[in-house]
Amino acid sequence: MAHDRNALWLTGQDESVEVNQRALIDKVLARYSGEFTVFRELLQNSDDARSSAVEIRFETAAHLRRKDVEQGNIDVPTLPNLKSTHVRVLGTVVPSLLTLPVLKVAQWTFRNNGITFRDEDWTRLRKIAEGNPDEEKIGAFGVGFYSLFSVTENPFVSSGGHGMQFYWKDNKDQLNVRRGDLPSKETADPWTTFEMTLREAGPIPPAFDFMRFLASSITFMVHLNDVGVYFDEHRIGHIKKSPGGPKAVDLPRGLKRSSQSNIMNVKGVQSHPIRIKAEVMHAVYAVGTEKRPLLEVLEPRKPKGGFFSSLVSAFTSQSTPQLETPALPPQPPKDPAELHEMNVTLTVFTAEVDVKLDKKLSGELLRSTKKNPPARLKYDLIYTGKDEYDQSLADDRNQPVACGSIFQGLRADLHGVGHTRIFIGHATGQTTGIGGHMASRFIPTVERESIDLVDRNVAVWNKELLYVGGFLARAAYELELSNIQNLWEGAARSNGTPDFRRPQELEDWLLQRFIHVLKFFAFHHSTPSSEVSRLLETSFYGCSTLPLKLLSSAGIRGAPDIKEFDPVFSKFLKHLPVLPQSVIQENAHTIKALQAQGMLSPITFLDVLQELRQHPLSEEELTACLKWWTGLKQDNSDVNMAQIRVQLLNAAVLSSSDGRVLPLSSIQYFINTKTLGTHIPLDGPLPPTLMPLNITRHFTPPDLTSFNWCEFTIIDWLQHVSQPHVMLANPEHDFTKSIVWAERVLAILSRVWSSLSNEMHTSAKKVFAGKKCIPTCSGLSSPELSYFPNTNMTLFSDLPLVQFPSGFVIKGQMEKLLSFIGVRKHVDLQLIFDRMVKTGDWSISDLVGYLVQVRDTLTPEELARLASTAAFPEEGAPPAAGKKKPRYYARDLYEPADIFRQLQLPVLDWGEKSKWRNNSEEAKLLYRLGLRRFPPLETTVTLCSSSDAAVRTIAFKYLCENIPSKYPDYNPDNFTHIAFIPSEGEDGAHLGRLGEVFSGIQWKVLGFSVVQDSCREAAVSKLGIQPHPPTSMLLSLLEKTPPPNEATARQWFEILAERISSFTQPQLTILSKLPIVPTKGSGTQQLRWLTPTQCYLGDVTKGEFHSKLFVFVDFGSVANRFLSACGSKSEPSIDEVAKILISDPKKFYALSGGYESFLAELRNLAVNSHAISNGTMSKMKVSPILLGIRRQKASKTFLDKTSLAEWDEDGWEDLHDLRKPSEIVIADDTNAYQLFGDSIFAAPQEDLLESFYASLGSRRLSTVVREEYKVSNEISDTKTASDVRALVLERLPLFLHEHTHTRTKVSLSWLSGAHNFKVKVFAKLVVSKTLDVGSGKTTRTLDASAAAKRVGTGPIELWLSYSAEVDMYEVATSLCRLLFEKAKVNDILLFMTILSTDLKALKRRGYNVDKILKQQQQDRKLAEEARRSRYIGSEATDSATTLGSQPVAPQPLKANRPDSIATRAKSPTRRPGLPGGWEPAAGSSPPPTMPPPPVPSIQEQPPNESVTRSPIPPSTPEPTNNAYPIGNALQNLRRKLVSHMPSSSELVRSSANVDMAINACKPEEGTLLHNRKRMEIVKESLNEGYCDTSGQVGNLELLGKMGDVRVFATKDVPDAETFMTRMRDPLARFIHVVTPLAQIYNLPMTSLHIFYDMAGGLIAFNRNGSIFLNLRYFDAWHDQDVKNGHQQQAQISWFFTLAHEIAHNLIEPHNSEHEFYFSAICEAHMLALSRLLGIAEVGRGDTVAP
Repeated sequence: MAHDRNALWLTGQDESVEVNQRALIDKVLARYSGEFTVFRELLQNSDDARSSAVEIRFETAAHLRRKDVEQGNIDVPTLPNLKSTHVRVLGTVVPSLLTLPVLKVAQWTFRNNGITFRDEDWTRLRKIAEGNPDEEKIGAFGVGFYSLFSVTENPFVSSGGHGMQFYWKDNKDQLNVRRGDLPSKETADPWTTFEMTLREAGPIPPAFDFMRFLASSITFMVHLNDVGVYFDEHRIGHIKKSPGGPKAVDLPRGLKRSSQSNIMNVKGVQSHPIRIKAEVMHAVYAVGTEKRPLLEVLEPRKPKGGFFSSLVSAFTSQSTPQLETPALPPQPPKDPAELHEMNVTLTVFTAEVDVKLDKKLSGELLRSTKKNPPARLKYDLIYTGKDEYDQSLADDRNQPVACGSIFQGLRADLHGVGHTRIFIGHATGQTTGIGGHMASRFIPTVERESIDLVDRNVAVWNKELLYVGGFLARAAYELELSNIQNLWEGAARSNGTPDFRRPQELEDWLLQRFIHVLKFFAFHHSTPSSEVSRLLETSFYGCSTLPLKLLSSAGIRGAPDIKEFDPVFSKFLKHLPVLPQSVIQENAHTIKALQAQGMLSPITFLDVLQELRQHPLSEEELTACLKWWTGLKQDNSDVNMAQIRVQLLNAAVLSSSDGRVLPLSSIQYFINTKTLGTHIPLDGPLPPTLMPLNITRHFTPPDLTSFNWCEFTIIDWLQHVSQPHVMLANPEHDFTKSIVWAERVLAILSRVWSSLSNEMHTSAKKVFAGKKCIPTCSGLSSPELSYFPNTNMTLFSDLPLVQFPSGFVIKGQMEKLLSFIGVRKHVDLQLIFDRMVKTGDWSISDLVGYLVQVRDTLTPEELARLASTAAFPEEGAPPAAGKKKPRYYARDLYEPADIFRQLQLPVLDWGEKSKWRNNSEEAKLLYRLGLRRFPPLETTVTLCSSSDAAVRTIAFKYLCENIPSKYPDYNPDNFTHIAFIPSEGEDGAHLGRLGEVFSGIQWKVLGFSVVQDSCREAAVSKLGIQPHPPTSMLLSLLEKTPPPNEATARQWFEILAERISSFTQPQLTILSKLPIVPTKGSGTQQLRWLTPTQCYLGDVTKGEFHSKLFVFVDFGSVANRFLSACGSKSEPSIDEVAKILISDPKKFYALSGGYESFLAELRNLAVNSHAISNGTMSKMKVSPILLGIRRQKASKTFLDKTSLAEWDEDGWEDLHDLRKPSEIVIADDTNAYQLFGDSIFAAPQEDLLESFYASLGSRRLSTVVREEYKVSNEISDTKTASDVRALVLERLPLFLHEHTHTRTKVSLSWLSGAHNFKVKVFAKLVVSKTLDVGSGKTTRTLDASAAAKRVGTGPIELWLSYSAEVDMYEVATSLCRLLFEKAKVNDILLFMTILSTDLKALKRRGYNVDKILKQQQQDRKLAEEARRSRYIGSEATDSATTLGSQPVAPQPLKANRPDSIATRAKSPTRRPGLPGGWEPAAGSSPPPTMPPPPVPSIQEQPPNESVTRSPIPPSTPEPTNNAYPIGNALQNLRRKLVSHMPSSSELVRSSANVDMAINACKPEEGTLLHNRKRMEIVKESLNEGYCDTSGQVGNLELLGKMGDVRVFATKDVPDAETFMTRMRDPLARFIHVVTPLAQIYNLPMTSLHIFYDMAGGLIAFNRNGSIFLNLRYFDAWHDQDVKNGHQQQAQISWFFTLAHEIAHNLIEPHNSEHEFYFSAICEAHMLALSRLLGIAEVGRGDTVAP
């Protein structure tokens, strides 16, 4: 890039940049977005020119003509009457001022009386973007003048007798000026004039808004003080500014005069007033529009009389705004020329600022503004005080028209509507965000609408100025707050009292003034740049080291010392400085900002504590304080509320109305007036820790308990009045001395006694215990020695009876109270025993009768004493000699009933005085004392096992009858150790134990005890006797005592069969290993016992061969069911067969019946090898169980018995022997087997068995034979070599076209190279083969006609023998070994056939020779062209032409719904035909399209996804004229069979395998089929077919059956419940097609299944012998044809599909073996198919190659 740039400077030419001046001016310079931009620029230029006055004229065309007439000294009529609508001037009708809004003017004229233009000014005027370099001037960019072009095309400027006319040359894009002296130069007008002839006449700018604009613009002009606005000759408006004298302001302490950059430093602040006077015609007001914001004006409180009333009146006389009044009715028309005069006085704060810039920043600013920055500057702020603001609102209401004041733009913006601006001499579009305008030397953007904060250096300057602005605002704020503070404090000083309370009127007025200043300095969002207000706010709050001052309830304070107003705290924190509520409500924006900066915080708990410590609270204030606390969330997890509550109580002090000072920390109790607290006498003694009721009545008990105060209960009061010091203080309140006070205490307590808890009762009892507090007839007595006066006490008149002096009747709660605290209702029992029982005067019935009378007065302790006293005699027990009759506890005796006497139990001696009744009160009392009503359960059970038969019988009956009522807790498990059940067994009747006796009588046969018939029903239902023995007991029985004979075993097993479900799986496992099955023995042993797993169920004739190896038993269907559950099977498993084979192979061979039968067993093992366990497989690998075949010369006897044609033409016979797998080889090399067949034992030549042998460890013959070739002299330049090489290269493409199941090692193009494939001829070629098996080696030497070799990656050499005729079999064998990883016999035979057969013969046999060779030539041609091309490298050419064609994936095709017939569309890609490789006949229609399945990727599939192994779903060609080209199909089939042609012996074995494959088909029993989630990679196959041999399909769910065919569907099929109904007809047609095909293959229809999926390429699959056919493909391909009556095509297609899937019963992967068996199955059943199709002659005359 640098080189190109340098070259450009050497060879290029200079060209100037051209500017389209008209476009530049129209699109950029004259396009200002602000309002009144032209006048803004001209006013600023006038102020820069030190103008003191400006005239602005709007002139109509008539007025301009009149001026021209005047200049020609022609008489001119006077001005028209302004009140008229129109007036004629010089023949022209001129509109008057009444139509001012629609008057059209032709020219604007702007004049100022400033310094006239100098030469440099004229020069700079015509230059764009050359601003004024004077740093004292505002103009900077030199483009402001060009704003005139927004209204005019040719502005004209005159000044000092000179003029300049701007014009567009030739009315094009070049702007020119013409400058020169004017004729009036000698009498030059001192005014500078700008004449702007409008492009098109139009109305003047909105007159009222224009006057407002001028009023705002003149405010910050330095020199300009007078502006007049004219319409023609009429002055419609005039504004005059009169600045006052400046006054120095003392800056408050703590202000930082400069920012951290220290660029600008505030030297001082001055304030001065500005008075602006305006005279405006009424016509201007008449066109005014209302632009004022809607302000809510609040009327302040009117001052009342008082000491400060005159002072307040002086302050508020001019600042009391009135509420807005409703609109007045329309006023009569006024004179439009009437002048309205108004004035406004503003306060301007000006900061004098010194500027110090470094050279770099100064230079950057010079570059940006083209002028040096000033060394000193001023910063102005307009502040409108509260009085002035209120006056401006009053002026608005006094305006003649409801459009507001001309000075509305100067009014303070207290609501943030955004009309206060930043001025740079004139107003910009940038708002300040606060209530007042600001002006200073800001550097604006080019259009001057906003200040520049984007340019990095200019932004530094402007941000410094904004810091000064924030500083100046803070200074003005602090000054206003100082004035408020002086007034606040002055009132207090004038009174001289520290706690003087100011009049509310004064506080309200000062508060409104503070609200005004706070609103004024509220920082709202500024526009267009919000940074302006943000930076001003940052400076305002950050320019002082002292906190911001605010007006609080206690006067002016720093913001951190003031708290937010909270109405809750205001009721008890009367001395805390808080921000008034009105301030927060009306200054929400500012308050939010103060809170965000942490300057203002709410009242905290520490504030509350500090106030409470300093000021005691009255009862009203304390109530408010406690209400605040109870309103808080007490479960706050963030703070420790308990600790805070303690601090609050420690700080608060109550100053009560009675003069007591009560710290809240000493309070413990409160009286609950809503409960029993009202009963507490307040005139009695009360504790000092009780909170006064005047306070607590305002709170709920939960609120009071939150302070950890307890409710002052009656018990608390009782305990308090019982304190010794309380009773000593006043004897009248001592209930142990004053009987009156004692009665009152008991009376109070009795009234609430029923409401007290048991714990309180106990506490009250403790208070009275031992104290003489009960009034009795004998004076005050203790409760324990006092008695109730009742009738039972008449016998004991000497006892103290309760008696109140007031005559209070003892009843109700008083009776309960006295009884509880110990007053007795009856005499002590011991006294009764001493006075009555021991004397013998009372019997037991008498004693119990008295106790019944006083039972309600007996305490639990007394009843317990009665129960533990031996006072009751036994019936019939005689007294001992010389002693009294013994007495017993009541609990040791039974009630006197006959049943207990029969059971010989001890009963109570009730006597004969009264009859015993068990429902009497006496009986109930005795029951309560422990008298037994029935014997315990254990006693009853023990009686059932008594030796006394009568007692035993009665007890058993009593037990059974009373279990539900008297013994509900009866548990049989608790009495298994007692033999009390009447039972019987083989040894007769006896008593049995629970768990050993059962109710089922059948168990008696097995030796168990069963219940006697007489008591079976009661025993089973009530005693819990089990009907059957537990399975553990049965297991133990069988383990210890197996059935002695077969008859007993049958009986036992039939009984046990009914209990199969009760056995657990571990128990059944144990049973399977127990020798419990008696079978016939051998020799002297008549019987032997085997485990169930050693026996097989069924007749011995069930399997004749297996019956010789295994034991079969049959005990009947019921008994066999038990043995089946124990592990007996109906037939041995494949693993068991393998174990029998391992145990004695020779016996197994002998019992099988010879060679063929043993091979059948081996085939069975091979097919089911997956079911053989790993351990068994390991044993099979080292056991001599496999049949080996060794060839040997046939003996003469053998030859005489066997015809050579039937056996072997060379006279060989086979020797069979059982060998280990390692001793047998697999004959995969025919030549080697011919040589060494007599030296090895070979496996039977069946694919199934060879794979089985290989899995057990047998090696292949090709791996144990080593070949070496020896040659003699090479014969060069022979025709044989060239002919053979040409033949191979010619026929190799034909062979590879048919060879598709594996890839070649080298490509055909590589092999065609002259140096890559060479053919050499030698005089003689000898091959030496060495067999390395066993302990020795065997070598055989033969003459060979051909051999091939390749060293490493070098060329392939084919050696030929000159002395022998070339054998194409040897050529094919040699080359196939080098072309493929593994050469198969079928491949070699196919290659041999192609090499040795004439091309015409190959054509006759079905090979499309011309097409194949032509295709190969075309491929070679394309490859050659690609090789010569640069776009494809040689490597790509080689890979593109590799041997073996790659499968071509079809292009994506669209299909209709799966349940509709797929549309038939032409496809450019070749799709495979029928399963097995049949091609569609030429001219046949293309197959119907199906949804293309996903192409499988090489990477491993996810474990949970189904994999479709075939990338292209096979299809059948559509027949022409309803006839299928079966002849071509048969030709291809024959060709396949020829390529896989086996020997004669192999044909015999293949026929047997075909039958085995068909017989292996079976039905699928499951209802939900899960995929196996596995995919096998078959290295032999390139195109892996169209079916999934692993059953890899989405989960299938059974939907139903149609006939014998079960129908499944995947989970994604919609509306599966209606599928069978919706698809009934296609299903029926599909079954109709496959039914005759199943008959051809002799398949049961139950082995065929139909499924339906939504997508994928799966046509059919074989799942463990169950064949599944896809209805979706039949519906898309054949259903319409079958519906139309054409079935042949469908039958042919599904005929080959079934053959393909049947072949998977033998070979799972898609390889050459599978193709061989597939072809064999088709061939075996082709004639039956032809008969089905009605074809009389197979192939219709086509020649089928043999």
